[in-house]
Amino acid sequence: MALSLRQAFFHNFLGQAPKWYKLAIIAFLVINPIVFAIDPFIAGWLLVIEFIFTLAMALKCYPLQPGGLLAIEAVAIGMTSPATVLHELEANLEVILLLIFMVAGIFFMKQLLLFIFTKLVTKVRSKALLSLAFCFFSAFLSAFLDALTVIAVIIAVAIGFYTIYHKVASGKDFTQDHDHNNDEQDDLCKDDLEQFRGFLRNLMMHAGVGTALGGVCTMVGEPQNLIIAAQSNWNFAEFFVRMSPVTIPVLAAGLLTCVLVEKFKIVGYGEELPESVRKILVDYAEYEDKRRTNKDRAMLIIQGLVGLWLVAGLALHLAAVGLIGLSVIILTTSFNGIIDEHSLGKAFEEALPFTALLAVFFAIVGVIIEQGLFAPVITWVLSYSGKTQAVMFFIANGLLSMVSDNVFVGTVYINEVKTALLEGKITRDQFDMLAVAINTGTNLPSVATPNGQAAFLFLLTSALAPLIRLSYGRMVILALPYTIVMSIVGLATIEFGLLDNLTQYFYEMHWINHHSVAEAAAGAISAGHH
Repeated sequence: MALSLRQAFFHNFLGQAPKWYKLAIIAFLVINPIVFAIDPFIAGWLLVIEFIFTLAMALKCYPLQPGGLLAIEAVAIGMTSPATVLHELEANLEVILLLIFMVAGIFFMKQLLLFIFTKLVTKVRSKALLSLAFCFFSAFLSAFLDALTVIAVIIAVAIGFYTIYHKVASGKDFTQDHDHNNDEQDDLCKDDLEQFRGFLRNLMMHAGVGTALGGVCTMVGEPQNLIIAAQSNWNFAEFFVRMSPVTIPVLAAGLLTCVLVEKFKIVGYGEELPESVRKILVDYAEYEDKRRTNKDRAMLIIQGLVGLWLVAGLALHLAAVGLIGLSVIILTTSFNGIIDEHSLGKAFEEALPFTALLAVFFAIVGVIIEQGLFAPVITWVLSYSGKTQAVMFFIANGLLSMVSDNVFVGTVYINEVKTALLEGKITRDQFDMLAVAINTGTNLPSVATPNGQAAFLFLLTSALAPLIRLSYGRMVILALPYTIVMSIVGLATIEFGLLDNLTQYFYEMHWINHHSVAEAAAGAISAGHH
């Protein structure tokens, strides 16, 4: 039966999304201006909740469209301005360049990554040990590189594994073309496929949490760490030492949690690699080893050398992360003979939808700023004093980072605390303690939801998530043991004086020095120019 024009409009709106979802988005768009006219503050929080809803339903509909409609409406009715959105985009230009170029750069290093990780997965038979390796390597790399880069690498590897198994299980050989999104083939063993999905989900979550465990330790691990270090006038070594009373116990507890959730099969962990899948991956490794020509070896060598340049360039901060990513694209494609535009285009398919989504996210951040959504929490936390103040900062930062973005929360809080310092409300030593609480508070509890960390959000909206059935709710459940352990251990180090006592010890050993308020003022000026 032919659709009427009105039915056709509704049918086309958000495409294949369920009818109830379409109606929910329309309801949001109708309600928001009415609530905004009555109370802008409530309307701001309502918009944040609606945006989180679109993220939670990412497998029903990619969040760019419904989230984008909400953002456009927010700008149109005056909840934020185009100038504020542009300012947020400019402030986060390095993150945007990172997504565009670094993720694409990783695409051209896939053969090398698949080679290394295939050896790891096929040689290490203990799931707990393999999970620990994924978690530890992600943490180590994230301390020097960037969490998004690390997660992009592991996503590329997991998609490679999934494609290989799906192709062979569907009755094809390694060289044939294949649609790995289609599960309708008769040859597929559905039980093995489901178990393999569970196995990959486990590894991806361990790796994702690993990026948070490592990212909190150094000033380059997460974008907000750089901002906090700049406002505090700390160098790389001082940042690491000041954070260590919280970050080292949390890292140890996180790695122990990784082993325990696997051993005791908690909340969906403990999925083993099916033997049929292991055999296919081993066969694939042998097949690749046998048919590898000198041309293929030359390509792997180039990718290895570019990989060394990537690590060195990022660790030494020779340029913005995104620009190093661009150099990776140029070097790998130049020396491996990838010179036509069509081949280059594929590399950008994964990152650009997420880059657009991140731009929409910054529009929502603009609403949070202009409507002062966090102001009551900041005022309340600053009303406490002493050690309790640091504890409250950790808790408030953690809770807000779960619903918002940890970069934004960290930036807002460090600026507010800097203002309190310059106004004489707190001492410089207090400021340094609060900076530790802000950094650890934004980085650790934010693993609870995909909103909190860009690496988690990138994983949720990647091409891999639907393949391994990794939904928003499932990510929250799988992250839960880590969230509880990391938050409690982090909080305990502040509450029971470990942070205070060790910081005092570091002063006495002259590993760190007392700073002056004048330095902070100079830091604020230079950060403003930067």
